[in-house]
Amino acid sequence: MMKKTLLALSIPLISSMAFQATAASDELSDIKAKMSELEKRLEKAEQTSTEAKATADSFEFHGYARSGLLFDEKQHGAVGTGPYMTPAGRYNGPVGRLGLEDDTYVEITLSKNIVHDDGSKARYTVMVADGVETKNEWTSDESKINVRQAYVELSNLKSFNGAFRDATLWAGKRFDRNNYDIHFFDSDITFLSGTGAGIYDVKPTDSWKTHISLYGRDFDDVESTNTDIENYILNVNNFFGDHWQFMFSAMTSPDHDETGSDLATNGIHTLLAYHMNLDSGFAKAGVIYGEGLGGEPKAIGAKGDVTEDASTVRAFAYMVTDLSDDWRIAPALFVENSDDRYAKGDEATWASFNVRLANELTQNFEMVYESTYQYMDLKEGSEKASGGFYKVTVAPTFKLDTNSGFFNRPEIRFMASYIDWDDDLNGFGDSLEEDTFANTPYDGGTWLFGAQMEIWF
Repeated sequence: MMKKTLLALSIPLISSMAFQATAASDELSDIKAKMSELEKRLEKAEQTSTEAKATADSFEFHGYARSGLLFDEKQHGAVGTGPYMTPAGRYNGPVGRLGLEDDTYVEITLSKNIVHDDGSKARYTVMVADGVETKNEWTSDESKINVRQAYVELSNLKSFNGAFRDATLWAGKRFDRNNYDIHFFDSDITFLSGTGAGIYDVKPTDSWKTHISLYGRDFDDVESTNTDIENYILNVNNFFGDHWQFMFSAMTSPDHDETGSDLATNGIHTLLAYHMNLDSGFAKAGVIYGEGLGGEPKAIGAKGDVTEDASTVRAFAYMVTDLSDDWRIAPALFVENSDDRYAKGDEATWASFNVRLANELTQNFEMVYESTYQYMDLKEGSEKASGGFYKVTVAPTFKLDTNSGFFNRPEIRFMASYIDWDDDLNGFGDSLEEDTFANTPYDGGTWLFGAQMEIWF
């Protein structure tokens, strides 16, 4: 009887324990499922964070290159041709580049972008470039390979406030960020470069943005063999609203007067420009004035062979716009006058007018035309020259999309150019080591033919 009683009591107890064990097992499984789901969420969040960081900490590869073949009507290789082939080239007077370039020039630019946890950013950039005239595939004997830029920028710094909130600090060797050019002349309007430091995008007001930089550089043409910095350039570049730009540069070269000559040791350079966006392009115009070391208006502070009395005025205007659905045009004008630039009593005036037209015939083929006229009136010592240079170029061109405008690359073009100049210009520069007509075997009236590729990205 006792056994039956114990058995009767045990059955409910065992059942209760089994039920509790089953409930505990179910609860444990639920906990495990929740832990597994949490692990997946954490893994996904970590992956998303990694992907976001990978996107922010990015690597960039940019480049530019051109390479072409150019020969004259007698199937001789072109000699002394290029945008600065005229006597005015000594004074940075270019002519239209299309159909005149036969060099191989390459730029490779690498950048690493780094984003800190607080959103602050760093950017490291290095550029390597090379340029040769030889047509051979092995060019080490002629190579000019060079590191043209190596600098670091810091931006979005959390300790910057007020006018400096959006500012970018930089230091190193670089081209100034705000250089710009007239592509069709292969000429910078001004070109500021060297090694130094500065700050971009300071905003004293909502409509005023300024950049302040200090560059140091050796002169490109100084006789000195040392590597001490020869020229210091303080540059302040201001942009007002969406259109106006005023840039001022002051420079000094304390060691330059050791030569005992009348070469400049100080200088100023100013630029006033107007920028305008068009419905199908843009337009820019401006005037430059420089004195002393600033008498070299294009490469700011780069030339040391200018006199202390040198003065130069340089004006430019150009635009890019569509004429119709399948025609576009890019006219450009450069004018310059300088006095006492390389020697007391020297005078130089030149004006270059260039027009490039493009007619889109298919998605991948267009006809490009370019016409140039340059007038020059030059006096150096006992040498004088005045007259005009003329060029007309026709270039059947292939590209990925002709509807993408003048500045889409790559392009493969075939070229035929006719060049001529006034007889009075022949022989000017015989006493100079310059790539002028004195070093060109053509006596005017010459056809040039060639093919060229050009790419940037």
